[in-house]
Amino acid sequence: MLDITTLTKRYGNGTLALDTVSLSVAPGEILAIVGGSGCGKSTLLRLIAGLEAPSRGAVRLNGEPITAPRPEVGLVFQEPRLMPWLTIAENVAFGLAHLPKAGQKRLAGDALERVGIAAFAGAWPRELSGGMAQRAALARALVTRPEVLLLDEPFSALDAFTRHDLQDHLLELWGWYQPTMILVTHDIEEALFLADRVVVMQPRPGRVRTEVRPGLARPRERTGLDFQRLKQHLLKELDRSFQDADAGEATNPAAAI
Repeated sequence: MLDITTLTKRYGNGTLALDTVSLSVAPGEILAIVGGSGCGKSTLLRLIAGLEAPSRGAVRLNGEPITAPRPEVGLVFQEPRLMPWLTIAENVAFGLAHLPKAGQKRLAGDALERVGIAAFAGAWPRELSGGMAQRAALARALVTRPEVLLLDEPFSALDAFTRHDLQDHLLELWGWYQPTMILVTHDIEEALFLADRVVVMQPRPGRVRTEVRPGLARPRERTGLDFQRLKQHLLKELDRSFQDADAGEATNPAAAI
């Protein structure tokens, strides 16, 4: 169980990025976090990953505080961030240095097979397309079998066809590995397609406004009537989140300082 309790983050310049955010994420759950710029989505992910320290509150995995990066928590960024001096297989095996070389090679090969690019194990990152590079990044994050996988806008830089293909593939990977997944995205359709639960954040400062549970069986039909109704509902909640934030700033100009 991942528990986020009254998490608050204020930066040195006085900006309050997150204010008393509390969430619980069940093992194997897919949680999507949506909201416009300034609502603290990426800050929240960095705090969960242990890359930054909160000003107040805590993140706990199975009761243990997360205060620094740890192998139980994997992270995939918007850019693949592959190391150009390593082959794709070496990139994927980078987190397996504690294992014998034979074990590293086997696990990296299995992970590349899972994401569908085993044939490119010996290639260099510059030789891969954007979609293939992001598949390699997914393989690298999953090869250590993390309990929690954090994804920060992982498909936003890709074209629509590749993005939909990788969304489908991510669900296949989730079915094999069953990690708890937390996805930050600006894409309402992506959130509804992937997640068991969607959290809508309100900006300035970042707070949880509401949660939506799609309750739709998988695979989900993006053009289905229920899917489209949920999409409209989420869009309205996002609009209200900005209206409330603007109203708060109008009555309290110092709120975002």
